[in-house]
Amino acid sequence: MSKKLVIAYSGGLDTSYCAVSLSKAGYDVHAVSVNTGGFSDDEIKNIEANAYKMGVSTYKNIDAIASYYDKVIKYLIFGNVLKNNTYPLSVSAERIIQAIEIIEYAKSIDAEYIAHGSTGAGNDQVRFDMIFQTLAPNIKIITPIRDGSLSRQEEIDYLKDNGIDMSWEKAKYSVNKGLWGTSVGGSETLTSEKPLPESAFPSQLKHTEPEKVVLSFSKGELVAINGEENSPEVNIEVLNTLASAYAIGRDIHVGDTIVGIKGRVGFEAAAALITIKAHHLLEKHTLTKWQLQHKDYMSNFYGMHLHEGQYLDPVMRDMEAFLQSSQDKVTGDVFVTLKPYHFDLDGISSQHDLMSAKFGSYGEENKGWTADEAKGFIKIVGNQNKIYQQVNN
Repeated sequence: MSKKLVIAYSGGLDTSYCAVSLSKAGYDVHAVSVNTGGFSDDEIKNIEANAYKMGVSTYKNIDAIASYYDKVIKYLIFGNVLKNNTYPLSVSAERIIQAIEIIEYAKSIDAEYIAHGSTGAGNDQVRFDMIFQTLAPNIKIITPIRDGSLSRQEEIDYLKDNGIDMSWEKAKYSVNKGLWGTSVGGSETLTSEKPLPESAFPSQLKHTEPEKVVLSFSKGELVAINGEENSPEVNIEVLNTLASAYAIGRDIHVGDTIVGIKGRVGFEAAAALITIKAHHLLEKHTLTKWQLQHKDYMSNFYGMHLHEGQYLDPVMRDMEAFLQSSQDKVTGDVFVTLKPYHFDLDGISSQHDLMSAKFGSYGEENKGWTADEAKGFIKIVGNQNKIYQQVNN
């Protein structure tokens, strides 16, 4: 009797090797792909056709875009999360949802085994393994690439020996596209000194004339673009289409991997960067200074724990509750101008704008206190420093 196994299948070299080798080893292989954005219908059909060539029993594509937004991206926006002040966690965020969806599917078909194509050198092995073993500790994890320390050429030779030759020659760049951005790795990113060339990025400059865009938020969620309402995940896709034509959102992230080495990767995340920056501007107008201060470090912790694969720890739900609560008054419009390679945040309009002229204008006039009251306030607020200096000097 064959052993039922679910494989996290992307259609690339590593997961293709896993599918073929595990089928040959007597496993009943069920391939699953999770769409977290970036897949067209034709691409999904092509992945499915190739999966059956690898000997799998069934193939399933799970549409998790809405779930991805609701469980993860929403909180990354609420927290204005940019790892190392740069990276919107494009890949690490989607791996969490992919792992959850795959293990839940494995449980639903009573699979005894689950497999993924991660190597032993990266972050994904940690994210997949931690979620798999947490949600289904009785399902055994199999990782042929990691366990065999296989080189890319060894995988290609094995597939060719088994009659599968799909032009596996490695592209110069490894590209991973999703709803929250596209990563671009390889060549220049493997060293520290060189930038990625223009041609490496998936979106090229098409528009040069500036374009005004209005982003409407309701309780921190992007609910409309230019007055047209839609679900936030659809609005993110619409914004990305508009902004990527200006080649906006390119950068290179340098970060610390979970396994303790430095990593460098290029990315293109136009919608993510614009949404986060626009949302943050709206927060600056609608939140108190203490809300903003405490949100900063809480959001940093949330992004780091997510990146490190700690999504299932209950502290994440605690931080999500805090972030959700902080968004109660984050409603209004943000005015953005798209330009080649960059964007401007022009301003905001909100009924909750705390920069209200009826209380005074910064540096100009006040309407809520007298000059003597200001002098008294300054004297008291500076009292501790005055005492310290007099005692110690």
